[in-house]
Amino acid sequence: MKVLHVITDLDAGGAQQQLRLLLRRLPAHCEVVTLTRPGPVAAGIEADGTPVTHLGMTGDRDLTALPRLAGLIRGGYDLVHTHLYRACVYGRIAARMAGVRAVVATEHSLGDAVIEGRRLTRGVRALYRATERLGTATVAVSDTVAARLRRWGVPEQRIHVVPNGIEAHRFAFDPAARALVRTRLGLPLDAFVIGGAGRLVPGKRFDVLVRAVTQLPGVHLLLAGAGPERETLRRMAEQFGSGDRIHLLGERDGAVDAAFDGRSTVGGGPVGWGPGGPAAEGRAADGPDIPGLLSAIDVFVSPSPDEAFGLAVLEALGSGLPVLHGSCPAVDELPADQAPGARRFSLGVHELGTALRELRREGPGRLPVPPVVRRYDIARSAEALTAVYAEVLAGAPARRRTPVAAPPQQGRAAAFPTAAVSLPDPSRSPDPTPLPNR
Repeated sequence: MKVLHVITDLDAGGAQQQLRLLLRRLPAHCEVVTLTRPGPVAAGIEADGTPVTHLGMTGDRDLTALPRLAGLIRGGYDLVHTHLYRACVYGRIAARMAGVRAVVATEHSLGDAVIEGRRLTRGVRALYRATERLGTATVAVSDTVAARLRRWGVPEQRIHVVPNGIEAHRFAFDPAARALVRTRLGLPLDAFVIGGAGRLVPGKRFDVLVRAVTQLPGVHLLLAGAGPERETLRRMAEQFGSGDRIHLLGERDGAVDAAFDGRSTVGGGPVGWGPGGPAAEGRAADGPDIPGLLSAIDVFVSPSPDEAFGLAVLEALGSGLPVLHGSCPAVDELPADQAPGARRFSLGVHELGTALRELRREGPGRLPVPPVVRRYDIARSAEALTAVYAEVLAGAPARRRTPVAAPPQQGRAAAFPTAAVSLPDPSRSPDPTPLPNR
């Protein structure tokens, strides 16, 4: 079986890291196309031995990408698998143009009001629904996402739930990494340290976390991630006189590093620390990786009220941390005994501050790794996805060999074949929004 994965970008992110983990385990010959920004995950995927092609898409409405992508898909693939909104829209159309009828799309980040961190509009919904019909199956990463897809009108028989997964051993608590990261960041070894990780966008509500920490004297916050809210959060911390306790670490390496697993030495950098020495704000190359960060903190907080799965929460539970979260389908969909260390809170600064004070009084300490972590093993995710591939291929008609349009010459614009697919124009919506990148 030959599978082409099409993804919007390969910057550091949950969907991108999931793709790399799955590629290591899928029993198929896989290749990857990224529409934009190859990013750090692309280097890791290539280091694992999977080819990555950068399509060089210049914008959300770069329609010349369609015939170019269709030309790549004509390379003899049995199945096309798309990831993230823009790749799902363009990938489904291009696959249909290329005559591939087995098309799977994973819906990684569909919330009630946002998709991939951006507000949903009628135009985005219409374009999604129109192109979803061109695919064969849609994979939801949780039952919560599956329910949202059904409300959007996606037929039940096209929806398959394949939860995200992690490599739990990567996040196991490491006392040496804890001491190292705290020393490198200039944190007292006995300080109470809170952690958070994710895209710094308004929908993640990290402002609630920052405000709560400013009200807890002597408490430090390590916040890993990049995004447009970074400067706002920094100014907020300064405004409340807590700039020396709120540490914005920039993008950190996640579940899989391009060269190491977060527990070995790379380029002279010690355990739990990326290459390059002491942390420099905003630079992904320097500072603690995610496993090192989790070992260094005492409690993890995910304030986002609208998640599709909750990978960051799962990774924190894998490190034995108590977790406070606003939304985490991976935990919320299961009985409470599957994740006893996880507690849901409403988005109130006072409520969060009270919960953090209680945890501080209890003192630092690691909890047993809960059953939920074993449940979401990445090997099980790969097996479930392989079963979806088999079902889709078994029911797919024979591949149409007649090309629809030849790919353009390098560097030359190509006309969009208007006869292939008719799509609604999201720019005509009363509330137009560019197609999201992440």
